[in-house]
Amino acid sequence: MTTIGMNGQVEFRFFRPDAQEVRLRGDFDGWARGVAMQRDADGWWTARLTPPPGEYRFRYLADGTWYTDFASNGIEMSKHGWNSILLVQPSAAPAGDCATAVAQTTTMNREPARRVA
Repeated sequence: MTTIGMNGQVEFRFFRPDAQEVRLRGDFDGWARGVAMQRDADGWWTARLTPPPGEYRFRYLADGTWYTDFASNGIEMSKHGWNSILLVQPSAAPAGDCATAVAQTTTMNREPARRVA
């Protein structure tokens, strides 16, 4: 699950209570080492990034197994499996505008992103 704040910070959350290690991997770092996620007492793993506006592909790697985030902005098949899609829009909220400072949260009901050729 991803949550995008009005300041552009993205929170990634992944539920895997029995995992020993979870990393967030994606094209925001060239699918390199990824970002280590932190586990809480309830089995949720969390990482926070502030990528520039754009469209990103990512997956979770838990104990050597890849997982797709179906609650992201969409999914897309790649040669390695299903990637999750993250869309980060430029922030349009003026600083200090409380009415628009509510975070946007992705939901399970969102349609997968589609590419137009």
